[in-house]
Amino acid sequence: MNLTLIDAFGMFGAKPGSKNGARSAIAADGAMVLNCEQACFRHPERGVLRYENRVSTDPVVTKDAQLLGQHLTLARDGALPVRMVVSFFTDGKSGNRRCHVRPDLVGKVVSFDGDHFVVDFERREGEFERARAGAPK
Repeated sequence: MNLTLIDAFGMFGAKPGSKNGARSAIAADGAMVLNCEQACFRHPERGVLRYENRVSTDPVVTKDAQLLGQHLTLARDGALPVRMVVSFFTDGKSGNRRCHVRPDLVGKVVSFDGDHFVVDFERREGEFERARAGAPK
């Protein structure tokens, strides 16, 4: 699906703080929603999709970066699930940014030092449907 950032976050019950630059939000169910860049993924082991990045990817600390740091701290300390939104440019370079979601993958913040962070995602069948229905996990 090619979604706007607002629609992608909305798929998980979250509202981004800004229309284009939001990097994270906290969903109504308490999960962290993370806006991921395609280039930051790798597979460290079978069944794990690792996302590794820094809060300080921009030279200027923005409100979005500050919120990302706060959300990562909450997710790490509270063992909150992390939901994935993947952003990409439709022309490959810049301009029109679109998103897609991976509701079948649930992540966990495995490390965060205030800047560098690692989130490991694993497939959990039916997890998204249970969360949307409000059923216990």
